[in-house]
Amino acid sequence: MVGLGETDEQVFKIMDDLVEHGCDVLTIGQYLQPTRMHLAVDSYVHPDKFAEYKEVGLTKGFDFVESGPLVRSSYHAERHL
Repeated sequence: MVGLGETDEQVFKIMDDLVEHGCDVLTIGQYLQPTRMHLAVDSYVHPDKFAEYKEVGLTKGFDFVESGPLVRSSYHAERHL
């Protein structure tokens, strides 16, 4: 989930770490504050940034990257089997 104040460098480093440890499917979605008791959204990520994350992730070696504001961990899971 993005939108909690992370930098692009942090996102790309996490991608590197995941690939290094054998992860081949990556999902990136927008954090949405479920209640006032939870952390507040720091920023709403632009759809172009999600497209960039997908492109970079594929370049780094992921087989599948689902990246968008409403993407969740099970997003289109049937496609990744």
